[in-house]
Amino acid sequence: MSLEIAFAKVAELIVDPNNFVRAVLSGRRRNMQTEYERIDIRPVQLKEGIKLQLVLTESKQDTTKNIDSQLEKILELLNSGYANVLVEFTTGSYSLRITKKGEALIHEGKGTFERNLAHDRAKERLLEASDPFLIEVGISDHKGNIKPSMQDKYRQVEEFLRILEPVLSEKKKKISVVDLGCGHAYLTFAAHQYLQKKCIDAHVIGIDVREASRDRNNAIAKKLGISDSIEFRAEEISETAIKSADIAIALHACDTATDDAIAWGVQHNVELLLIAPCCHHDLQVQMQEIPEPWPMVTRHGIMRERLGDLLTDSFRTQILKLLGYRVDAIEFVGGEHTPRNLMIRAVKTGAKAEPIEIARYKEMLTQWNVNPALAQRLEKELDEI
Repeated sequence: MSLEIAFAKVAELIVDPNNFVRAVLSGRRRNMQTEYERIDIRPVQLKEGIKLQLVLTESKQDTTKNIDSQLEKILELLNSGYANVLVEFTTGSYSLRITKKGEALIHEGKGTFERNLAHDRAKERLLEASDPFLIEVGISDHKGNIKPSMQDKYRQVEEFLRILEPVLSEKKKKISVVDLGCGHAYLTFAAHQYLQKKCIDAHVIGIDVREASRDRNNAIAKKLGISDSIEFRAEEISETAIKSADIAIALHACDTATDDAIAWGVQHNVELLLIAPCCHHDLQVQMQEIPEPWPMVTRHGIMRERLGDLLTDSFRTQILKLLGYRVDAIEFVGGEHTPRNLMIRAVKTGAKAEPIEIARYKEMLTQWNVNPALAQRLEKELDEI
């Protein structure tokens, strides 16, 4: 289907005054820059009639505005650079993904969705505060209310699910997920519960080197009665016996454990990687011969450290791109114990690396005279491009 026809279909669904429920525009098309990270659209009932309410999401805040339900305005939004579009209406859903080549991939789903035209409604939660897992891990109290001291952790859970949500409409109804370095497994459980809520048959595995984490998390899973679809193991990421997954997540895995997670994902052809790096020591130690004019930055300790962080994650994203992934570096809410708030989202496309991208990568290596941990782990794969 041509992109023009696909956009026309989406716009027609959104302006339908009787059946439209909501739409989400997210991601970024190749060589295009969007004004907002994400746009949520839903119908609202105002005094002058039904309008479309837009929630425009930026890195620091959301802005809400109401517009008339007109085809021209919707088509303008659709042509503004977003790569993923999801539309839900009363009798089903329609999702559109625009490929690197600008082609339209369509998926139509069946289902029943309820319209809510209230103008001032509470913010939609992807996982209710009363979910049994949130109560069991101590984020919510026994009444199902978020504890004041755990608001940040709950926000992290919600933001993670909002990053995951737009991709799921393209996935099959049976999904395997691996959390590499799961720790207390807040987000491992959250992914499991959300997938179950979406009626997706998911098998989730969390691995962590600490046996205490494995035992604690398995005990919680047993208490919740979900041990048949979620399990935990005590393993090193680089030595895990797991051989495949549709989705791999690694959230704040320390230092080169992040590289172990990415390398595992690449080597096992994982379709979607969600990686939130933690501390970055490996490359910072290697930054001994600083190319001009960068000593102006690196003479200051804190600036040298931040530059090392950026270089590390820049190499990671470029390596993923060279090995056939579409990569975005997006903001993610920082964890309870760390200010790190970057997430690398990589979707496997199998696209062949372009010569200019290979040249840029090699030039950066030469300028900084470093050998990134991820490059070491994926040396064979990089040699083959």
